[in-house]
Amino acid sequence: MASPNLNEIVTTTLRNRSGVLADNVTKNNALLSKMKRSGSIKPVSGGRTIVQELEYNENGTYQRYAGAQVLNISPSDVFTAAEFDWKQAAVAVTWNGLEVDVQNTGAEQVIDLLEGRIGNAEKTFTNNLNYDMYSNGTADGGLQMGGIQLLVADAPISGTVGGIDRAMWPFWRNFMFSGTGNGGAAVSATNIQNYMNQMWLGTKRGSDTVNLVVADNNYFSFYWSSLQTIQRITRTDQGEAGFRALDYMGADVVPDGAIGSACPPNHMYFLNTDYIKYRPSSRRNMVPLDTVQSINQDASVKLIVWAGNMTLSNAQLQGVLIP
Repeated sequence: MASPNLNEIVTTTLRNRSGVLADNVTKNNALLSKMKRSGSIKPVSGGRTIVQELEYNENGTYQRYAGAQVLNISPSDVFTAAEFDWKQAAVAVTWNGLEVDVQNTGAEQVIDLLEGRIGNAEKTFTNNLNYDMYSNGTADGGLQMGGIQLLVADAPISGTVGGIDRAMWPFWRNFMFSGTGNGGAAVSATNIQNYMNQMWLGTKRGSDTVNLVVADNNYFSFYWSSLQTIQRITRTDQGEAGFRALDYMGADVVPDGAIGSACPPNHMYFLNTDYIKYRPSSRRNMVPLDTVQSINQDASVKLIVWAGNMTLSNAQLQGVLIP
């Protein structure tokens, strides 16, 4: 290509912005933003799959005894692991010789052109990763990240998550509450607090409680409308991420159903982020690859790539409220 410094300009620009891109994703997604603050973003350095260790049983040797009674010292199988496949995504930034050598001559004009396309690539990546965070992992023949609709399912007694069959293993089922399914009315501003109480109790284990509630616009509006003005406690620390949160039993209640969101309609997720992790590759967390120039075209392309998945280590402490 006639512009000898173009590849360096592209590489430097993308490298400097790749860290900003990864951070922008967390800032523009209520789920990821909260996970970031709670330490639930755990990069993975490698491996055939992403392995998430978990406890699935209690130690079976507990017993009451008297004096010199023989005690149970049998080994207890209390640990197992869920395995999550690597998922990958990419966005391409392309340009051709006419654009950079004829129509946009001069260093500043070339940079302006590339920054515009890089900015668009960043928005594209952010929007689609946000969408995948709420997915069930079935798009593109299963190449999609397994998101919240998979990990915290509307039908928690079926399907396989992390290689574990939920139909076979009750410990691997999330809590689900349906207003109409439990003989009541559909969710509304009148009953949502009662239903949320059921959700909170159904996902509580000792001191382990939900710390994040994400909802689409409908359910968030129902909760908001149900509160008296004096009860509308907000979390001001959410402001930096571009949204504010109401409070429920010490958990942030955040609307994640605004324009471009993939939170499914009429859903409210009760999440304990200690047990749901966002696991990007430490080597491919939205980073640019080397520039590739076509061998038979006056054109070049640079890929921004990501690899990773979401993982789950305790399903019973997660829940979803549906109509």
